[in-house]
Amino acid sequence: MSAPRVVAVAPASPAARAGVIIGDEILAIDGQVPRDVIQYRLLVDDADPVLDVGRGGLELQIEVAKADGESLGLDVHSSLFDQVRTCDNHCEFCFIYQLPPGLRESLYLKDDDYRLSFLYGNFTTLTRFTESDLERVVSERLSPLNVSIHATDPEVRSEMLRNRRGATSLRWLRALLDHDIEVHGQIVVCPGVNDGAVLDDTLAGVLDRYGEMASLCVVPLGVSRWSNEPRMRPHTAEEAAAVLDAVHDWQDVYTATLGHRLVFAADEYYLLAGRPFPEPDAYEGFAMHEDGIGMARTFELEFTGQVDQVSGPQPGFFAWVDGAPAEGYRAPRTLGSTGSTGSTGFLGPTGCGSASDGANAVVLRPSRRAPVGILTGPYGARVLGPLVAGLARNDVRVIAVDNQFFGGNIGVTGLMVGEDIARVLADQPEGHRYLLPDVCLSQGRFLDGTTPDSLPRAVEVVRTDGLALRAALDLSPPRLAPPVRSEQSA
Repeated sequence: MSAPRVVAVAPASPAARAGVIIGDEILAIDGQVPRDVIQYRLLVDDADPVLDVGRGGLELQIEVAKADGESLGLDVHSSLFDQVRTCDNHCEFCFIYQLPPGLRESLYLKDDDYRLSFLYGNFTTLTRFTESDLERVVSERLSPLNVSIHATDPEVRSEMLRNRRGATSLRWLRALLDHDIEVHGQIVVCPGVNDGAVLDDTLAGVLDRYGEMASLCVVPLGVSRWSNEPRMRPHTAEEAAAVLDAVHDWQDVYTATLGHRLVFAADEYYLLAGRPFPEPDAYEGFAMHEDGIGMARTFELEFTGQVDQVSGPQPGFFAWVDGAPAEGYRAPRTLGSTGSTGSTGFLGPTGCGSASDGANAVVLRPSRRAPVGILTGPYGARVLGPLVAGLARNDVRVIAVDNQFFGGNIGVTGLMVGEDIARVLADQPEGHRYLLPDVCLSQGRFLDGTTPDSLPRAVEVVRTDGLALRAALDLSPPRLAPPVRSEQSA
């Protein structure tokens, strides 16, 4: 167990006035040793906490004068001061098993920690959840949580997780709902494993046993060329259409019985099946935007000027815990920030995987009047293409970057790597502006360890949303026009 180390002190804050400095280690708060940033926040929330601090080999005691509920004014180095609860499942579809060797060590960490689910939107299978965990979640109101379901049939779920506890661990989901904890669910659909009749059975099981869930997303399996699981394969267009049919049918059932749609299909399914995206109001507030649900529609609203602020969850948002380091999708990326190492939607990241470890974006700009190339993955290109074409500008083009590094069916923008981008940029003219979405960077590096500095053309790193792209293209400010009904905007 490591002590939380201070990495930032807000000027004129209670901590600054008391003499806390960057580099201090908080050994205890009012005599208690916090095990994570959640417990840390509860302890420092009280009035006038006493900090036992380690500084340069010395131990100091610092009394902080502050009101009850007032922010201490510190950021600490990590979310968890004890060990991350790692995942002991061995899912065939786990993307971490599909990573090539030689990447950053942090990318290979599989967590199944409900605390990271609360803080950063990671998904937990609950196979390592315990009675004491439930007691803490309920007593401290650690809500919302994200839960991986995949199947409600005990045998199918146990087989998919390759963990016998997978057959019984959804009892904790029932317990969480019984205690009014907000839960968002996820089903990763693997063709031939949990689609078809199994998917229908799962959606029926959700209605029968877990209907109080806030939302449920259905996402397709991603398969890289590094996968060694013979059963795992990409969806066909027909299979994607069948998943959409099932989801839409169950939306009708859920609406009739629960009063809302509950279940939503990832945008990738509409792209795979060649179908138009649902209208914005069909997403009921875009609750699962982070998991690739409704990203195309939110991006369209932003880019076409139908909204004047980011309409999906914004990078930089995470749970209420003051002092928690900004990590994962919910970290600000472009300006002194972090990216995501979890699974990614076609335009940006989703909520799966481990919290990421930070990024500093690089901005290198040719003339603003130069022609513009927008770098994106193949899925993103299908969304951006019609939007850019609607500008009627011959100086802006979309450049699709095929993912040869991961291979397989990986076409999402967030998994673009420097090696592939460099290959594509080498064939592009010099002197143009090249816009790179920040979602593919973490600690200023791509997943393959390269940096924007190593690319053969200068790039501008921009936020992965429609408003940021509008600004980068020097478009006029958004005008709030009536929503545009578009047929297959990708």
